[in-house]
Amino acid sequence: MTRKFLTTMAASAGLSIAAMTLAGTPALAVIDNSPAAVNTNEAGIALHGFDPVAYFTVGQPTRGSASFTAFHEGATYRFASAANRDRFKANPAAYAPQFGGFCAMGVALEKKLDGDPNVWKIVDGKLYLNVNPDVAVAWNRDIPGNIAKANENWPEIRHATPQSLG
Repeated sequence: MTRKFLTTMAASAGLSIAAMTLAGTPALAVIDNSPAAVNTNEAGIALHGFDPVAYFTVGQPTRGSASFTAFHEGATYRFASAANRDRFKANPAAYAPQFGGFCAMGVALEKKLDGDPNVWKIVDGKLYLNVNPDVAVAWNRDIPGNIAKANENWPEIRHATPQSLG
């Protein structure tokens, strides 16, 4: 067997396991009928109110404050400090979670599921969220392959409603 074939089979197995794990996973705060490209709650708050800059500066999820906000791609982000808000405003693409904060593994499987701000990973300077720790285990089995698949799927599902993706 060729290495490419084995790699493809391993990736398929990983995606199948993740799909089974996701089948019983609730969408949490995702607005089922929203075509938005950023995962928000009903009030338009992204990342469940966590500070996206803090993942990079303090290395952990940190609650943001309603006192420090920035609007980006149709969503309001909250920050723990004015300095973090200003960093974000200067370069939002460097700090905003990938796939609008939807579960990265879900996007790899053509779904828009809620990203849990406590289940995260920075890969190559980009923030990725997953819906729960079990899904993160599947994600971690083939991060490069899962990112490639999610990047391939994202343009097609970016403006789809979570509900329409099943």
